[in-house]
Amino acid sequence: MRLHGFLIGQTETLLADVLRFSGPADAATSRFFRAHPKLGHSERGVIAEAVFAVLRRKMEFSHLAESGSGNQARRLALLGLMQTAGLSALKPHVSADEYQWLAQVSKIDPASLPVRVRTNLPQWIYDALGKRFEPEELAKLAAALNYPAPLDLRANPIKAPREAVLRALAEAGIDAAEMPFAPFGIRVGGKPALTRLAPFQEGWIEVQDEGSQLLCSLMAPRCGEMIVDFCAGAGGKTLALGAMMRSTGRLYAFDVSDRRLAKLKPRLARSGLSNVNPVLIDSEQDAKIKRLAGKIDRVLVDAPCSGLGTLRRNPDLKWRQSPQSVAELTPKQLAILSSAARLVKTGGRLVYATCSMLDAENEDVVKAFLETHPNFRVVSARDVLAEQRIDLDTGDFLSLWPHKQGTDGFFAAVLERVPGEPKAVEEPAE
Repeated sequence: MRLHGFLIGQTETLLADVLRFSGPADAATSRFFRAHPKLGHSERGVIAEAVFAVLRRKMEFSHLAESGSGNQARRLALLGLMQTAGLSALKPHVSADEYQWLAQVSKIDPASLPVRVRTNLPQWIYDALGKRFEPEELAKLAAALNYPAPLDLRANPIKAPREAVLRALAEAGIDAAEMPFAPFGIRVGGKPALTRLAPFQEGWIEVQDEGSQLLCSLMAPRCGEMIVDFCAGAGGKTLALGAMMRSTGRLYAFDVSDRRLAKLKPRLARSGLSNVNPVLIDSEQDAKIKRLAGKIDRVLVDAPCSGLGTLRRNPDLKWRQSPQSVAELTPKQLAILSSAARLVKTGGRLVYATCSMLDAENEDVVKAFLETHPNFRVVSARDVLAEQRIDLDTGDFLSLWPHKQGTDGFFAAVLERVPGEPKAVEEPAE
């Protein structure tokens, strides 16, 4: 890869801003590029990839940077650039001492570094995951999180079958193949400019991680049903569900953010779906929700969460989240799940999902919900997927991991409403 020398300084400047962790790294990166409009597409890619490489491997790179001399921010930037562009690309643009240091660092076997350093996980996350995994498997998970996620697409069957999409991508010179599990999933090599492609502009494809697609399969929607995506966001899962319903029935996309729902509109227009109804709500107690109580066949609650399952894409989250922020989230997750449960008719299903890897946001929330909702029972995720000929067995709950299934980290539980009523729960004192 060819590297222009001025990109080192640009990378160092952006990295210093991002490492303040005053907000999301992708937002800081976007601001930086808006302030530097003369940077080309490839130059932006070099800078962003280097910065995100540092975020993924911050403990490791900080440890290595201690052995150098001069400004540590520059050393971190150089390590990020070496990770993404290569040592030879840096040689013409660094001093002899810097090059010698980088050459020495490049020969270090990561296995020789202290275990805690090479996991690149804060202690509290390491401890939480250590309750689930033995050290050897935890090391494999940590290693998987240290590298970028692949580019995953979902073929839109309303517009074109997956085989036709694969042919169109091949004709455009893009390396792509079927995913191992998701029936509409396509994994792409590299990072092509998708928005310029006809299959994207015509609504044949959407960007969506395989794990997210499998959550939609867990919903197992049927044609003609009434379905609610309770925390729809920008609507990736909404669009997948609508396509699985063959654009029949009625699909409500609820969200408290008008800005997020606005992002759904152009995607919905491309999709060819006519059964989606975006609905802005003020909270999980909105009157619009109460009017649908007991009428809905299936409800998806992709709950707001720590996002720690997406560390390959959003590595800054492990440095911005904390035990306190997770502790603040879990009551909200339970409140949202409990509110969404009111929509489900007897015999209907409720799917609770997060992109978190923490028991506190996943199994513990489901357990707390079931304790006060004896009118719901767990349906085996294994059985639901098997009915759709998806050969994936993670037990009663869907539990996806980057080092096992190659997806983001996801959790989901399928809950079915049976006759009965929830227990009365005292409201906490203000």
